[in-house]
Amino acid sequence: MSSRQRQMALGAMMYFPAGEHISSWRHPEADAHGIMDFNYYKQIVQTAERGKFDMFFYADELYVWDRFESGISQANSIRPEPFTLLSALSVVTERIGLAATISTTYNEPYHIARKLATLDHLSNGRAGWNIVTSQTDEEARNFNREKHLAHENRYGRAGEFVEVTQGLWDSWEDDALVLDKASGTFADKDKLHNLNHKSGEFAVRGPLNVSRPPQGYPVLIQAGASDAGRELAAATAEVVFAPGTAFGPLDSFEEGKRLYDDIKARMSKYGRHPDELKILPGFLPIIGRTEEEAAERLAIVEDLTPEQLGLDLLSHYLGKDISGYPLDEPLPFQPALEGFNQSKSSLERIIRLLEEEPLTIRQLYKRVNSRGIAGTPQQIADVLEQWFLGGAADGFNIMFPHLPGGLDDFVDLVVPELQKRGLFRTEYTGSTLRSHLGLARPVNRYTKVQAKA
Repeated sequence: MSSRQRQMALGAMMYFPAGEHISSWRHPEADAHGIMDFNYYKQIVQTAERGKFDMFFYADELYVWDRFESGISQANSIRPEPFTLLSALSVVTERIGLAATISTTYNEPYHIARKLATLDHLSNGRAGWNIVTSQTDEEARNFNREKHLAHENRYGRAGEFVEVTQGLWDSWEDDALVLDKASGTFADKDKLHNLNHKSGEFAVRGPLNVSRPPQGYPVLIQAGASDAGRELAAATAEVVFAPGTAFGPLDSFEEGKRLYDDIKARMSKYGRHPDELKILPGFLPIIGRTEEEAAERLAIVEDLTPEQLGLDLLSHYLGKDISGYPLDEPLPFQPALEGFNQSKSSLERIIRLLEEEPLTIRQLYKRVNSRGIAGTPQQIADVLEQWFLGGAADGFNIMFPHLPGGLDDFVDLVVPELQKRGLFRTEYTGSTLRSHLGLARPVNRYTKVQAKA
């Protein structure tokens, strides 16, 4: 094993175009008018590349947040379509990985295999796929359904969806293209393969009409923390976006380590080594050059979310409209996981909050929507270092209270501190997302193993 110090991976996450949460657009430093302007995204991703981030991660959803009557939750729902955006960004960047959320519930494997393979070619091997199953009935109603697929059904579909997509990426062996103009031979027919997959869920003949991606497969990312999500991650994922500051300050180190160890332990049943999967908890830093400045910046963030929106968001996580209940009394019901068909990991965390403390509805929605850790660059680096060296993370998916300034602060103030400690790269050493993350390129399933002499 190399004696070189282990270094963390960093993703720059854009959950909403203006920042991490639905009210980020209201931040006084946010560029709320840039969310459909390509130059806005170009500036952000080039800044992340200047900071030597492994990847830019673009989250996506397939509906407008309009579940409740207030209408205020529609804020920040406008966003560009990910394949169009990332393909354009591939032209104005050179090294940083480009990953996006793509639903396995509301797509077909051939479409996604083709689009991701194309993005990987256009970016010279920098594509990544955050595999999600989607969450809500609102999305279902945009795709000819009234109700979202049941939790267990959509994870079963997701596993098969990935298998089919990988099979399509293997349609062409790496040296299948001959391109011999003299003979007129375009490809070696023995190195082109039909998938011929057929099940109750998918019937896909193949082959894909895009040659094998430069990375073999684009990097596979998964974010579910439920039991089904952990199992899918252990079986197929190469990066896991684990919960971090989703519901308040970064979860306890012990809780993070338990999740880390649990997912890694599941991998052996699938014949995988723990190093084949990188676990990146989410982390939202609110950075000040002094503790006082950090506290002031945190106060600004905490005041961004109006009361009605806070209630809407809590209602979303609970799967039930609670806006008619008295704010200064506890929930009149006990949330239950049984039969719940949205994000079970999110609901589990709310249940734990209520078990730890008898919160009123007002206290609960503030706790749920209170995101981020405020501190100086050194204090932020201390937390990241503890988790990384303590075996609870292989790196972090960094979120920002507002964009583009929150990313500027991290790149200019925290990245140099991590580099000084030897915890993060000072230069890229590879050109593909796989090389940044230390992940092997998958061997084509059809490639014949050469006998040793």
